[in-house]
This record gives sequence, structure tokens and C-alpha cells, in this order.
Amino acid sequence: MDLSAAKSSLWDIIDKRKNEIVGLCSDLIRIPSENPPGNVDEIVSFISQFLAKNGIESRITGPAPEYPNIIAGIGKGPVLLFNGHCDVVPAGDRARWNFDPFGGEITSTTIRGRGTSDMKCGLGAALFAMSLFAQGKIPLGGRLEIHIVPDEETGGANGTKWLVENGYADNAFACIVAEPTSSDTCEVGQKGQIRIHVTAQGKAAHGSIGNYVGENAIMKVATLLSRIEELRSMKGVYSESQTQVLFDSKKIAQEKLERPHVEDVIDHVTVNPGIIKGGIKINMVPDLCEADIDVRIPIGLPAKKVIAQFEEIIQQLNLNNIQYRVEYSEANFTEVSEPLVHTIVNNAEAIWHHKVIPAYQWASSDARYYRNKGIPTLQYGPANTEGIHSYNEDVDIEDVINATKIYSATICDLLVRR
Repeated sequence: MDLSAAKSSLWDIIDKRKNEIVGLCSDLIRIPSENPPGNVDEIVSFISQFLAKNGIESRITGPAPEYPNIIAGIGKGPVLLFNGHCDVVPAGDRARWNFDPFGGEITSTTIRGRGTSDMKCGLGAALFAMSLFAQGKIPLGGRLEIHIVPDEETGGANGTKWLVENGYADNAFACIVAEPTSSDTCEVGQKGQIRIHVTAQGKAAHGSIGNYVGENAIMKVATLLSRIEELRSMKGVYSESQTQVLFDSKKIAQEKLERPHVEDVIDHVTVNPGIIKGGIKINMVPDLCEADIDVRIPIGLPAKKVIAQFEEIIQQLNLNNIQYRVEYSEANFTEVSEPLVHTIVNNAEAIWHHKVIPAYQWASSDARYYRNKGIPTLQYGPANTEGIHSYNEDVDIEDVINATKIYSATICDLLVRR
């Protein structure tokens, strides 16, 4: 098959059916799937109906009924895999939205609502691209498959992680995660994460004599937190093949975030004490305090090395009756030399007519589970980053249509029989 002709034909179809793609994304937005609480039954039913209508075989699986994962695909053989999540973060205070977060409003240039960028429009683009190959009965040299998961926003343990651990990605030779990026970047690596839960025990007493009697558990945690930012001096080590990506990623961080030294977010540890709870009454010495600390670790820095430094701080402080629990995932990346990266970049540049840069990300997504399995994985999807996990989230229609074209062209390059 002439791949150039096939791509051109698909792009023409996408342009003619633009309103269908936008309508699909709007329909997805109008189905609330906030997580927490994590009820995704309605949107899973809607997606399953879309797949059946377009001749794409699918089934629902998962560790429990409340975690329905959709596995869908066409063809047989080595798998080109897409991944998307159907849950979204809560809309929050509705009074702070300029429009209904679940209205799926379509303007002349945008689609509005919670999850437009993260990531129902990326999911819609991937689903529509897949439907074109199913409807057109385009001969494939392998299997085109998608994993649609219910819990990325709460860590993915019962979604992508469960699927990978239970063999659902074993035949995949590449994976595209339709998570949000900008049109001029694709994500090829992410920081790892350490979650530290600290519990300090104290001794209760009357607050009026607290400086002399009792042990203040809050002050123990405060003492630890006064030292925890020392971890920020730790940085990753990068190979020669990663040097250009690192340089580009730091430049992008500076341009997007516009803060002094913010480029260090890419290759240094970041620390955020996100939750602290302690005490029950102002005039009582608190005998219990808990804190949760979010630590992000760069590529080239093992989590255990950061944990060891944290433990060294604990020992130096010599705090009694303080315990901690640690969970972590390592930083992860895909080499830019992988065919998947070249293919996405080339097709994105052909559509957008500007340079598209592979970059590392300061946050994380379910991409890590596929990379940990050894599957080359890249993240690329439509987005306006300003509204992600915030208010007034939207996405440009042009971005959604172009993402659909890029996905279709990439499927042609990696899976269609020549």
C-alpha cells in the first residue's frame, strides 16, 4: 500500500468528518467521571457502544467490577497500543468556572469542560482514528489496540498497572498515550515519585505548660520538614544520548513556567509536603501528627538513593517516636532513537508545519507502567495546559483534529501493510 496516499486519504476523511470528532469529544465531556469518587460506569458504557457501532471488538476486564478497563482492537499480530483514561479530576468549586464543566460546550475554536485536555479529547481522537481503520477495513500487519482505564487520576493501580501486570501488554511493540502535551512537544520521559507518610507520636499535656511538659508531635514533624528541602540538591545523571532532550526540556520548562531557576524542575528532586494533620484542640499538646510528602525524582537518580538521604536526615535529627512509610516509582524514559519517536515527530511536523521536540516531563502518567515493561512509550495529545487540574479547562478544536490526523498517520507508518 502507498502510505503517502493512505495518509492523505485519511486526512481528507478527518477534515470532512471534523464535526463528528468534535461531537464525540463533547459527548465524552458531558458524562461526569470525576475521580474521586471514581464512578465511570456511564462513560465506559458509552465508549463500549461507540466501539461496537464501529466494528471494533472490545471487552471489559479488571481486578473488580468497580474498576472496569476496556480492551479493544482490530487485527492480529504484534500490537501497536494506545492508552487513555476516562476518569477526570473533580471539577471543584462550580462558581469558579465560566461555563458548565460538564456541558461539553463547543465554540467556534474550542471544546470546553472538565477533561477536555486531560484527557477526553485525546481519547476521542484515538478512538476516532481507530474507527477509520475498522470502517475502511485497511489491511494491518499487526493488531491495533487501545487500553481505556478508569483510575489514572488516582495512580492507575487498578487500571494500566493491573493490565500490564496481568499480561495485557505483552505483545505490544510500541505505545502511544494520548495524554496532554503541547503541539510542539512530545513526552519521552517522566520523573519518578516517592510518597512519604510520616507519623510522629508525642505526649499529651495542657497547652499552658506545653513548653515544659509533654511532647509536641506537630513540632517533631515541623523539625523534619525544616530539613526536607535538602533533598532538592540531588540531581539526575544523563547519558550522552539524553543530553539534547535534557537541554530542550529545561528550555521548555523555563519558557512555560517563567520562574527563576525553574528549569531545575527537570533534572533535580522536587519536594512538596502536601498534607499535614495534627492536634485536636488549641490548648492541648498534640500527641499525634501525620504528614504526607510528595517527592519527584529525575531520570538518572534511583529512588533508593533519595530515600537513603531522607533516612539520613531522620537519623541526624534524632527524633524519637517518629515512623515513616515510603512508596515509590522510578523515573522512566524512552530513547529518542526509537522508531515510535521518529514517526510521531515526523507526522506531527508534517501536520503542524513547525518543529516538534521530544522532551522530558516534570509530572507523571500511566506511561511509566509500559516503559517499566520495556515497551517504547510516548505521550502526545491535544491540550491547553492552563486549565488542566484547574478551572475553565478547554482545548482547541484544531489541536484535536490534528491529533486525530497524527494518530492515523502513525498507525499507517507502524502497522499498515506496505
